[in-house]
Amino acid sequence: MNAQEETLVVDRIIAEARAAQAEYERNGSQSRYDRAAQAAGWAIMEPARNRSLSELAVKTTGLGNVSDKITKNHRKTLGLMRDISQAQTFGVLSDDAESGITTFLRPIGVVGAVVPSTNPAATPANNIINALKGGNAIILSPSPKGVACCTLLLEFIHAEFDKIGENKALVQMLPAPGSKAKTQRLLEQVDLAIVTGSQDNVRRAYSSGTPAIGVGAGNVTVIVDETADLEDAASKIAASKTFDNATSCSSENALVVVESVYDAFTAALRKVGGAVLPASEEAGIVERLWPGGHLSREIIAKDADVMIEKLGLGDKLPEATRFIAVETQGIGPGHPLSGEKMSRIVALYRARDYEDAVDITQRILQFQGAGHSLGIHTENPDRPLALASRMPTCRVIVNQAHCFATGGAFDNGLPFSLSMGCGSWGGNSIDDNLHWRHFVQRSRVIRPIPAREPALEEIFADYWAEAGK
Repeated sequence: MNAQEETLVVDRIIAEARAAQAEYERNGSQSRYDRAAQAAGWAIMEPARNRSLSELAVKTTGLGNVSDKITKNHRKTLGLMRDISQAQTFGVLSDDAESGITTFLRPIGVVGAVVPSTNPAATPANNIINALKGGNAIILSPSPKGVACCTLLLEFIHAEFDKIGENKALVQMLPAPGSKAKTQRLLEQVDLAIVTGSQDNVRRAYSSGTPAIGVGAGNVTVIVDETADLEDAASKIAASKTFDNATSCSSENALVVVESVYDAFTAALRKVGGAVLPASEEAGIVERLWPGGHLSREIIAKDADVMIEKLGLGDKLPEATRFIAVETQGIGPGHPLSGEKMSRIVALYRARDYEDAVDITQRILQFQGAGHSLGIHTENPDRPLALASRMPTCRVIVNQAHCFATGGAFDNGLPFSLSMGCGSWGGNSIDDNLHWRHFVQRSRVIRPIPAREPALEEIFADYWAEAGK
């Protein structure tokens, strides 16, 4: 298929989506939007379909593991459905007599969503549900390895749409094979571009001329200070780091541990299946994890036994090893271990004291992961607040398993999401978790009210008293 033919295919799909969305909005209601979102939610959460999607995701992408993907698809979708269950996305939002303004909620229109292979069911489902809740149509552009999973997900959603008489053209995807030209045309022609995945795609979305929401790169760094409950911290870090074989951008990538508790903490790590390797092993790990300067697809997001074998450590580690912590002090481009590893490997830094731990964390984030999030295990209530006021981060996760907490959890107040905005630090247009509010816009009726023009003295009296006129 040549470039012109690809353009025509994308334009046809967008035209179908526009027609479907126009009818969806014209005959819309809160109950209709809610029902469509529920249909999409049940399409991925129904246990047999969830298992089918999870098995297909691992088979076709080679990333993660089936049991954790089943858990992720279920909990992420259930949490999202809870978040949107009482949300108003249709009709009059407010009617303020004092200001004379009546505010209506309106859809964005047609959303184009570029979704990654790391979560080829959970991420598109999240985007689809949010889009439908807001009265929109949505077109997916999956990564090449995620095509099969997205195709099956849409089959399940369309089957649910048949049950409720909803238009299938509201939820579509670009046909295989995927191409940059198709994705670029989609980004240029839709009303809102949502991009989760490669930073190249994020940059292309921001330069497409379409309003865009992209999310930044993850490289989560977690501080363990001298007041932390070390066994609790080690247990939560292990659970988070190993979940779905570290496919999440919210998995811990660096641990910065204060000297006074370093030995006790590494002992706690070993108890939960963490193998702690000395700095002398760093070069060998880097050589195998980044052959030719690129992350090895034979190691990333693999089960522990596969990872250990590919790293050549089969005879060096305890049999029950679940993940590896590698001691290092290097940070920056010449030290790839300080960056995102997308594997059951975490960099381990020894800090002289808490202030040194903060400095190390800041330097890591300045190298990679700025804006996304950082974590701290501490009993000091002031330290997280100080971190939020001085570090280049949009989230400070306190005493939690990081990959479960960052994207929303049932025991914290963040919205459930697979896409975390990183603010200006990460080159993003949003600084919160992508959620339903990003899929609606407002239209206002403005009526005249009695004038409220102040006298100059009301505004400048205090200033004049201090500085003079």
